[in-house]
Amino acid sequence: MENLELQGVGILLVEDSWHVGKALKTLLHVLGADVAGPAATTADAERLVAERTPDVAIVDINLREGERADGLIDRLHEQGIPVIVLTGYAVVSLAPGKAEAILQKPVSKEQLLAILRPIIARKVDR
Repeated sequence: MENLELQGVGILLVEDSWHVGKALKTLLHVLGADVAGPAATTADAERLVAERTPDVAIVDINLREGERADGLIDRLHEQGIPVIVLTGYAVVSLAPGKAEAILQKPVSKEQLLAILRPIIARKVDR
């Protein structure tokens, strides 16, 4: 049976690794989400956000050519868009309150849903 738990949820995906981005996008699509991205740079991500405000953003902190997503995360946070940070590293220095969660790659469907559920529930309550 299909689990369309994320039906109608707009998700911005920011990930510079093509295969990780593709796998995540596929997973989110299977769950019913409407995915923008994967954007490999903050400039791409900003463009996608300008086109359509996502309900939640999943952002890899370290992007292409040493670019860090801190500025993007700050701007998403200012716009009231919840951010889930992905990282390949064990330790990420990020100001408290900027991210809903920091998940280490590889991320499982269960981990992702566990973080997304309360965010989506809040959105529905608004």
